[in-house]
Amino acid sequence: MKRTYINDLKNHGNEEVVVKGFIDKIRDLQYVQFIILRDITGKVQITVEKNEENKELTEIFSNLPLESTISATCKVLINEKVKMGGLELIPSKVEVTSRSLPELPFDIKSKDNALRETRLDYRFLDLRREENQLLFKCETYLEHSMREFCLDNNFIEIHSPKISEGTAEGGAEVFKLDYFGKQASLSQSPQFYKQMAIASGFDKVFEIGTVFRAENSHTSYHATEINMVDIEIGDIDSVSDVMDFQEAWLKYSFTKLKEKYGEEIKKHFNVEISDVSFTFPRITFKEAKEILKEKYHYTGSAPEDFERKEEELLGKYAKEKYKSDFIFITNYPYSARPFYSMKNEEGTTETYDLLYKGIEITSGAQREHRYDILTKQIEEKGIDPKTLDFYIEFFKYGCPPHGGFGFGMARLLMRIFEIDNIREATFIYRGPTRLKP
Repeated sequence: MKRTYINDLKNHGNEEVVVKGFIDKIRDLQYVQFIILRDITGKVQITVEKNEENKELTEIFSNLPLESTISATCKVLINEKVKMGGLELIPSKVEVTSRSLPELPFDIKSKDNALRETRLDYRFLDLRREENQLLFKCETYLEHSMREFCLDNNFIEIHSPKISEGTAEGGAEVFKLDYFGKQASLSQSPQFYKQMAIASGFDKVFEIGTVFRAENSHTSYHATEINMVDIEIGDIDSVSDVMDFQEAWLKYSFTKLKEKYGEEIKKHFNVEISDVSFTFPRITFKEAKEILKEKYHYTGSAPEDFERKEEELLGKYAKEKYKSDFIFITNYPYSARPFYSMKNEEGTTETYDLLYKGIEITSGAQREHRYDILTKQIEEKGIDPKTLDFYIEFFKYGCPPHGGFGFGMARLLMRIFEIDNIREATFIYRGPTRLKP
């Protein structure tokens, strides 16, 4: 008999079904046993009356540790007195498919009952909690919606290499490795390859994949292995085209997420999905600094960028003035941006960051596509052009004006669910001190 998932049981009243899952709870009373079975879709009560006919079944459950797994053939009864969905299952056959050890390393029912590092050590157990499974269902659906929007707008999905020669991206914070006797490194981003795709005439491309950052950072917002979402758009007229796309793309994805999982997110995380009906406000870097100084009497220590406190205040400003959880900050100083950023006549750059709930989640820009200006900017940044030979080649034979953005999915999930640490929003976290599991 084909397996039936718990959330489909309501469609099988008075029928016999096969259910499979984890033993979540057992109440072994004098005359009856109540077993709570859990699968990826929910929980259901199995009821076993203690009598001679059910002796074999009662012995199974009397000696079964929690978190063991079973396959059970049961009749589905509609019983409105049962709080768990108004259903109960009456089993006729139970097979124990795996037995758990009697003592778990920690109480998996609540994340507050164990240290985070302990839960990360036993991440496979920590992920059994409903809210964790919901989070990664939502990540899956978000990526699906993002990909769907891209495909509907004629994007091509690419899969760039994750191993590069030397330190090809020009950054010091890379993981180096030996590649058959040559020095290579793990990719920090697909940036150069996205631009190569535009130079190849692909017009619009996206990628969802892993990147690596050798940052010895122990903050709540950083990881060394990141699931990145990247976009690059050709033949743009300005960086505004990139921001327009990202705003429409996020509005589409957030709306889909709210429709499918909004109620569950509210139930398990006590969070409402952000209202994206408002236009995302846009202010320049210079304006943002003035707002911080004049409205909040705060001046950060980094004149060419924002501290975390400044981002939080700008998020507060966006919510109070525009009713938006999002705000674009544009025209960053050239000194704070990579060599491939396009400069404007005012001496700043055609770049932006997108803040969401007071945290930077995206960096975007119009790229410099003109060969002569690009090579000049490489020299201005003090970079040896020889280290970028393969990249510079993309622009020698014609390349359309283009721009794009990228962001880490875990950081976005942190802000959606208002989780305070990226470790909780990552399937398996990698950081400077964690290589297991």
